[in-house]
Amino acid sequence: EKLRKDGIKDIFDLGRTDPTEEELKALMPPNVETENDLLVIHRFAERLAHLSPGFVGADIANVCNEGALVTAREKLDAVGLDHLEKAMDRVIGGIEKKSRVLSDFEKKVVAYHEAGHAITGWFLKYADPLMKISIIPRGSAALGYAQYLPKETAISTATQLFDRICVLLGGRVSELITFGHLSTGASD
Repeated sequence: EKLRKDGIKDIFDLGRTDPTEEELKALMPPNVETENDLLVIHRFAERLAHLSPGFVGADIANVCNEGALVTAREKLDAVGLDHLEKAMDRVIGGIEKKSRVLSDFEKKVVAYHEAGHAITGWFLKYADPLMKISIIPRGSAALGYAQYLPKETAISTATQLFDRICVLLGGRVSELITFGHLSTGASD
């Protein structure tokens, strides 16, 4: 009732109808002409949605802008899904540190550490599903990272929290089992 008084359309109105095809076409950018164009847009939107759980509009805009920059650096005319994935890595993990050269031993430690997170999460019932692991040094400190698809819940049980803590410690445990010591490179 308050919504109607304020002049705002009630989105829950049962008499509301879906937009017509003409109304939807009017909302589309001018360069979208065919059904195939709409499918391409849908594919991009779907992939971007999967890559960015928990992101707000500004974060997604940042990824899109970064994707355009990646495309421009490669001197291409159109942004591809691979450009969005590279942009996501840059937004989440930071700029790739090509100047940071790791020794073979350091690379192995980072790889085992990140694999420890992944393997631990695989066997735990309440761990968030793993989306991606990177062992490319990025940002000011990260030598690698694991990206998860968190479940959007308001509360967590003690068991769920315990499983998340186990995943976080899985990297250190992997180092300890494999190398017999812990490294200073791990931040979680």
